[in-house]
Amino acid sequence: QVQVIESGGGLVQAGGSLRLSCAASGRTSRRYAMGWFRQAPGKEREFVAAITWANGNTYAADSVKGRFTISGDNAKNTVYLQMNSLKPEDTALYYCAAKIYLGNIYSPTTYDYWGQGTQVTVSS
Repeated sequence: QVQVIESGGGLVQAGGSLRLSCAASGRTSRRYAMGWFRQAPGKEREFVAAITWANGNTYAADSVKGRFTISGDNAKNTVYLQMNSLKPEDTALYYCAAKIYLGNIYSPTTYDYWGQGTQVTVSS
């Protein structure tokens, strides 16, 4: 089993920044990637960004490219999501997830372990 715990959410004004952290613990020796997803009220969960552990490749949704940056610390089994130039439409519950196997890195259905989520609220 792998436990995933997010932190760093909060309330920020539009144009501001936040950094989310996600720590994985437990049986982390088998892991392919970590990803961030978000879900706003009444909407489906959507992909935000991901990073593969083997080579550090990163992926980001078009809606956050140029504003959000994902990074990882292999030794700490921790990933970060630096969010800059935040917009009210970025308001959502942000989830971190661990992916053990290969597969569509953009799809939440291919991730194996999920955190409880951390709320990000951007005021206008």
